Formats: sequence, structure tokens, C-alpha cells
Amino acid sequence: MSLDLDNKVVQNNIKLFQKRGILLPTLDQMVDPSKIPQEVREALMKVDIEETNPLNLFRITWKNDGKTGGFRDVPNFVELPSSLTGTKARMVLLAGKYFPTGAHKVGATFCALVDHLTTGRFDPEVQEAMWPSTGNYCRGGAFDSCLLGCKAVALLPEEMSQERFDYLRRLGAEVFGTPGCESNVKEIFDKAKELCGERGENIVNFNQFEQLGNPAWHKFCTGRAVEEVFNSIKHEGDELAGYFSMSGSAGTIGASEHLREVFPHVLVGVGEPEQCPVLTENGFGGHRIEGVGDKHVPWVHNVKNMDFAAQIDDDLTVDVFRMCMEPVGREYLRSKGVEFTDEDIELLGISGFGNLLGAIKMAKYYELTENDVVFTIATDSSRMYMSRLEEYTKAKGPFTRDDAVATYARLMDMRTEGCVEMTYAERKRVHNLKYFTFVEQQGKTVEELNAQWYDRNYWQRELGMADALNVRIAEFNKHILAGKTVAEFLKEHSH
Repeated sequence: MSLDLDNKVVQNNIKLFQKRGILLPTLDQMVDPSKIPQEVREALMKVDIEETNPLNLFRITWKNDGKTGGFRDVPNFVELPSSLTGTKARMVLLAGKYFPTGAHKVGATFCALVDHLTTGRFDPEVQEAMWPSTGNYCRGGAFDSCLLGCKAVALLPEEMSQERFDYLRRLGAEVFGTPGCESNVKEIFDKAKELCGERGENIVNFNQFEQLGNPAWHKFCTGRAVEEVFNSIKHEGDELAGYFSMSGSAGTIGASEHLREVFPHVLVGVGEPEQCPVLTENGFGGHRIEGVGDKHVPWVHNVKNMDFAAQIDDDLTVDVFRMCMEPVGREYLRSKGVEFTDEDIELLGISGFGNLLGAIKMAKYYELTENDVVFTIATDSSRMYMSRLEEYTKAKGPFTRDDAVATYARLMDMRTEGCVEMTYAERKRVHNLKYFTFVEQQGKTVEELNAQWYDRNYWQRELGMADALNVRIAEFNKHILAGKTVAEFLKEHSH
């Protein structure tokens, strides 16, 4: 897809990026950093991954090497032993810790924002980028906005961890804490609507639950990352049997769209907190699995591409997190023959453990074997939740060896209650729940809702935006360079 160079905003954005010395990574480069110009890779070696330097846009990839500052050949992942998971199936998690923000959502927000910048639907000189979120998405949006010279407005529930709020303010975002916990998504929507009413065309709502750039990025980048890791670790006779993700914004579930194309028989599982069982029981409630927004079905969720839904107990999730983070818990795990390094286990935050428990349920439900590999995502790391450990200690007392014994026993004995195999009728029931949020409240139409279900090309067409964006970014960069080499451009704009 070519740039609309008659669009005044596109022209202004090219000039703005030229002035600020900003080049954009293509999605191909995010998948394969060896395609990044050598001059950019050399310059990156002088830039810390947490710096608000536009060069760090090129570190939006699953392949950052946390030790060297360069890139790995294979995406970051961890495989957990059966002595911890209690399953015969192999459990593998992609690790989001090494993205610039410490979480993988920085890629999804890049896709949404840059799609708007390169088509002239967002003008950073007069408009603000609003990021309604349950945590990591607005972190990513604020980071991308900062690097791209856009003003960010972050909305997230006030009960989210303090680390999230501190980070957003350090980036200079305007931050609003909305009432409630992770599942209070409507309150985020209401605040977004209020701000849109006050600021009109001067604010653009990048709502993670309806921005198709969110799952489109995961299809293009996360799906390929899973494929690469599987091909690097598979043994003879192994199959990629399953892919599991908590519902959240349903963005990460988008990786399954790519996996279905490459591994047609892969099982796709989606999780939700037992305390807020929307998918499985049309239910609602509050929960403590941070970063998992719910009480609704996200607009961007292709429900037809879902085989299995599972409830995950937030109490067990938190206890497993504490067991793996507290010294007494780690000591007990090692006494049970669980082999792990501290570095590996710290790749999982609370939502990562939620994903793991759901993947375990799926493996048990389908009686998967040693030749079956199940993938899920460690969306962020334990680093995001250190304040939570302190809070849990104050509220529940120190985590003891008896707590570790009880938690490990519950983990090993975890059953498949609260699991639903998604028949056609079950999928249609879940899909129809979108009506009450997005048609009644958010301005979508019944025709659009029906297109998601009945138009066989809808999801391929909409999520294919990433392919078009990939081409558009390359063309956008050519106009930014305006005949200069990358080396000349970087020399003029040393950040």
C-alpha cells in the first residue's frame, strides 16, 4: 500500500520525523532483526534499552539479548519442567521481559499508532494519543508516543500496581486512574468517552479492545516468534499441540491466526479469571490477575478461532507467583526436584503465571503427552509486581514453607473444572456478548458485528493490515531519508 503523499498530515509527519531524526522499524525487522541496517544496530549498542531514544523503536522484538544489548537468533523463551507444571506436555513461554518497556504490548501499540501516522489519521502536532488499558498496553503506548514525539494520555484502573503508574509518569504521560480493578473496563471506556467529549478532534482513542492493530501485530510478530522457538526446540515426533492466552484485550490471541496457517491442528485456548467468568458463564466480577481486563468480550477477538476456554483461579495464581518469588518457596520447589534458575522463573509476572495455569489446564483436559508442545506467553516479568509481594506479605503474613507445601499440592492437583470446549453454539454465544459492549455502548453496528461472524474473509482482511503497514513503513522511511544513506541520516541526528 503506497503512501498518500497528497495527504497534508502524511507530509507533515514525514517532515516531523526528518527534523527529529526518527526512522521506523518495519515489522519484518521486528521478526528478524538481522534485517535492521548495520548502522542502526551499531548505534543501538550505545543506547540503553530503557532510554527514550527513537532508536529503541528497533528493539520492539522478541529477540532482544538482555546481556549484550544486541539481538538473539531465537526469540526469548523459557521451558518449564514437568515437576513444576504437573503435565507430561512440554510447557514453553515466550518472554516479554526484554522488550523496551518490559512487556510485549509495546509492539501492539506501535502497530496501531504508526498505522495512523503513516496514513495521516494522526497529527502529533495537534492531537494526543489516548491509551485506555488495563496496564501494559498503555505502558507501551506511552513509550511509543514518547519516542515518536506524540503526547500520550494513559487510562488504567486505579488498583493496578504502583510500578505501572510510576513508569507512565516518568515518560511524561497524562495519567488517569479509573475506579476499580483489572476487570473494571467499562469505567475506562467511560473516562475515554468523557475525554473525547471534552477534547474533540484533538484526541485519538487507541482503545486496545477494539484496535485491530493490536492482534494484527501479534499475528505478524508473535505468531512467527512461536513458530521459530518451536522449530528450534522440537524433538523428533513433537507437535505444536496448543497455544494458550488469557483473554485480556485479546490481542495476544491474534498470534493463533498465524499458527493456524502453519500448524492447522493447533488447539487455541483462551483463559479468564474464575472470579470473572465471562467466556464460560456470561459472568462478571473482580479479580487479581493483573493486566487481564474483562467483563466483556473484546471487539478484536476472533471467537471463531477458539477451541477451548478455561477459568483460572486468581487466588492460586497469586500463591504460585509468591511461591516462585519468595526464597522459602524456591527452596521448597528445589527440594521437590524442580530445576530452574532464578533468572528464568523471574521472567513470569502474575499474568504470566495465569497464562501458565491455563495452559496446564488445557494440557490436562486434552490429555496431551510428551510429544505435545504447548505455548503461552510471559507477557511481562516479576519486576512489575514487587510492590504486590510487599502488599501480600502485609495482608496475609510472610509466605511460609507450609504455604509452599499447600500451594505446590494445589498446583499438582489442579483439575479441569471451569473448562469449556467451544462448539459452534458456544462460540456464537460468546461472540454475541460483544453486542452489549460495542454496539450498545461503543458505537459499533450490528452489520459490523455480523460481518465478524459471517464474512469468511473478515479476519484475514482486517488482520492483514500488518502486511500493508510493513510495506508502508518502508516507503515512509524512504521519504524520511530523502536520498540520504542511513549512516548520513544518523550522523545528522545523533540522539
